[in-house]
Amino acid sequence: MNDKCKNSAPIGVFDSGVGGLTVVREIVRQLPDENIVYFGDTARVPYGSKSKNTIIRFSEQIIRFLKTKDVKAIVIACNTASALALDAVRHEFDVPIIGVVIPGARAAVEATQDNKVGVIGTDATVQSGMYTKIIQGMNPDIQVIEKACPLFVPLVEEGFKEHVVTEEIIEYYLQSMKESDIDAMILGCTHYPLLRSKIRSYMGERIQIVNPAYETAMDLKQLLKEGNMANDRSKMHSHYEFYVSDTAEKFRQFANTVMPFDVPETNVVNIEEY
Repeated sequence: MNDKCKNSAPIGVFDSGVGGLTVVREIVRQLPDENIVYFGDTARVPYGSKSKNTIIRFSEQIIRFLKTKDVKAIVIACNTASALALDAVRHEFDVPIIGVVIPGARAAVEATQDNKVGVIGTDATVQSGMYTKIIQGMNPDIQVIEKACPLFVPLVEEGFKEHVVTEEIIEYYLQSMKESDIDAMILGCTHYPLLRSKIRSYMGERIQIVNPAYETAMDLKQLLKEGNMANDRSKMHSHYEFYVSDTAEKFRQFANTVMPFDVPETNVVNIEEY
């Protein structure tokens, strides 16, 4: 691929479902010239309750699919897959791959004054202990409290984010964290930024809320710059493609509530073929 083609090649982004759209939204904001191919594994969501080997297999299939789109870099916009599969797939594929865990962890390390950080995520992300490991690798003095909030994903996906039941579940999960003395908290699942205002109003102003989606977009910007891979054409419109493994129309309707533009037709891919 010559340099010109390489620069205009798209960025591949994938997630277990719709949550990764929060990462795409940040990439669109921070890197408006870049083309993007998104894959949401809507047939096999949620990833948070699945085993490490399964998550690695799913991630490999999706990356093989994204490579058919000639992507120049891949963002794993899923905390569970970032925590459990990133190392494995990085060694396997010849394309730069970044996840959302390291950028989020780094931002929390910078944000905390009292060396006490909270992390909320899926069962699999929390059980992996990945955030604690990475944060303490950056600063061993930081105490990390991790809490699984498995109902947040279905609440978001089923359109309940403005419903009173969501406030009750936020209180149910986060009461112990609110009573602890953390001063920074990572939204350790890409769905959770869609509940950010509700979480923020429950937790209070004292706690800095870290959104790994934004931090990941900034890391991607740096990666493209260092590799001379940034797309510098300003004349053409950026091109966005969306693929899912099931329920394309439901995905598209939801995506339209998250993205700052009308999401084009979304195509279904039989991901098991890859």
